Amino acid sequence: MTITRLTNAGWGFESMCFVCEDSNALGMRVPFFHDDERDVVTAEFALGETFSGAPAIAHGGALMALCDEAMSWATIAVARSFALTASNTHRFLRPVRLGRPYVVEATIVDRTDGIRTAAVITSLSTGKVAVEADALFTPMDAAKAADAIGQPVTGPDVDYLA
Repeated sequence: MTITRLTNAGWGFESMCFVCEDSNALGMRVPFFHDDERDVVTAEFALGETFSGAPAIAHGGALMALCDEAMSWATIAVARSFALTASNTHRFLRPVRLGRPYVVEATIVDRTDGIRTAAVITSLSTGKVAVEADALFTPMDAAKAADAIGQPVTGPDVDYLA
């Protein structure tokens, strides 16, 4: 089994990703990993007050961002495709408490019509699922990626483009 840290370093452009980029001082700075044996992307996190919705509870938008990021990394690491979110659905089953440990996990569900993904946020303290999500991603070719990003993808990860 190999667990690999996922980074934006191989794209050939600077990233200020709100969820995963260490250099984004205003972001979440959550590191994501690919477990190649289980073909899953994971990230452990505990959100602070910056990401509060109601007192002591994480904002739903922050949780949606975490799920979207995990599913996006799954399209890259598992499906080996750079893709953009076309649609997503989230189900909030339990509150995510600030300052407590959680894990988000994402997998590829289907590749028939785009790339279908699923994610769950689970409490590391209780083992209970707090959020479920699924999404459809649209793979990008080099021209579409350059148009979306505003510059060509030139780094070693260019092979992820459809």
